[in-house]
Amino acid sequence: MARPRRDTQEIIYFLANKYDLPLQEVKSIVDSQFKFIKEIIEEGEFDTIRLPYFGKFTVDLGRVKHINRLKSEKNIKKI
Repeated sequence: MARPRRDTQEIIYFLANKYDLPLQEVKSIVDSQFKFIKEIIEEGEFDTIRLPYFGKFTVDLGRVKHINRLKSEKNIKKI
């Protein structure tokens, strides 16, 4: 049977209580890995990012082309 999923807030509260740390510090630690992924992807090189025990994050290049096309169509309609 699968374990029930916890939302991020629950995990932050649990860790803060377990390690006797301020909530803001734990939130910063938890969010830092996602900020790192965002920064790497925004650089535009679209490397695969692997976080041990968490997963791989990749960018689908077809999706990027689709998004860029939608952005250019939106700009054309503004003119």
